[in-house]
Amino acid sequence: MFIVNIDHIPGKELEALGMVKGAIVYSKNFGKDFMAGIKGLVGGELEGYTEMLNEARQMAVKRMVDEAEAMGADAIINVRYGSASMMAGAAEIIAYGTAVRYL
Repeated sequence: MFIVNIDHIPGKELEALGMVKGAIVYSKNFGKDFMAGIKGLVGGELEGYTEMLNEARQMAVKRMVDEAEAMGADAIINVRYGSASMMAGAAEIIAYGTAVRYL
């Protein structure tokens, strides 16, 4: 699946199939939260959280791609990410874009 964050694919004529999205609500785990608390005292990157968010983004993109494949898409254009805090210790990650088919 070709995924871009621009609104066209140079040299391709496209048929828009519709919006696709993938979302996940991810929560912190105690071990990563504890280590982040310690790291917060001395400063620096919270690597456990960075890894956790990267995993969540990958899962959201996979869900978006699965939805696009089910529509018969060749690509997803204008891809964006969003996030929101759902509750203490949990966040939603969403990936969305427009599924297209090459003409």
